[in-house]
Amino acid sequence: MSPHPVVQAVIDLSAGAIGGTACVLSGQPFDTAKVKMQTFPTMYKGFVNCFISTYKQVGFRGLYHGTTPALMANIAENSVLFMCYGFCQQVVRNLAGIDRETKLSDVENALAGSFASVFSSLVLCPTELVKCRLQAMHEMEVSGKIAKGQNTVWSVVKGVLRSNGPLGMYQGLTSTLVREVPGYFFFFGGYEFSRSVFASGGKSKDDLGVLPVVFSGGFGGACLWLSVYPIDCVKSRIQVLSMAGKQAGFLKTFTSIVKYEGIPALYSGLTPTMIRTFPANGALFLTYELSRKMMMKQFDT
Repeated sequence: MSPHPVVQAVIDLSAGAIGGTACVLSGQPFDTAKVKMQTFPTMYKGFVNCFISTYKQVGFRGLYHGTTPALMANIAENSVLFMCYGFCQQVVRNLAGIDRETKLSDVENALAGSFASVFSSLVLCPTELVKCRLQAMHEMEVSGKIAKGQNTVWSVVKGVLRSNGPLGMYQGLTSTLVREVPGYFFFFGGYEFSRSVFASGGKSKDDLGVLPVVFSGGFGGACLWLSVYPIDCVKSRIQVLSMAGKQAGFLKTFTSIVKYEGIPALYSGLTPTMIRTFPANGALFLTYELSRKMMMKQFDT
């Protein structure tokens, strides 16, 4: 029998937290390169040059700057995302007049994921702000935009609160929402579509093996980033460059990049992002599905 809705929410939240942890641990260096290249597109010739330069300047640990807030961000985001995903699936069922036990279509699951991303954005924005600033701190110092950077999570948080107050933690929220809502439509839609392809021929999606789940997670991640990457670039600029003073909003930052740097600048860092997406999002969905299945088994009596 199905667990109580509250228990189901706890299961989804816990499985999302486990998946978020796996996502960060498997892809953090590539995420660091992405943020550096998005914020300072002319400083590096490519992602390999970014890796090598970072290693020479601050050592291997430089590729893992921001790991603590990245863990906090991904655990918080995916916990809320997958918990709300379950709730939003029920909302979609109610709107479509579908029975609670009926499986949703791939598009309906995509809509549920898009709705859920609104709630996850509220917990993601503050932690991602800290993560992005730590990842690009060295470049901010070298470029002369700030005199001396903060190199710990707490020092960054204190700096934001001192300069902008509590609402300063939500710099880039508009960009985050503009990225997340359509992005997670393609994320969950791509994941479910890929699983449907693997499950064709009478198989159940729930019985797919490790490789199909990992590939489907990576495919969903690729669909997300290809659809919203320029928006993510603008978000990173706002969150990092606001360290040096008041930063323009989403539209002004977007038009400024296009006018003075060209459209290719909006895609700076896309290569490490696409390399990262398969192992990171594959690990996310694999650990989410396996841990959720294990917890759900306790109620299949």
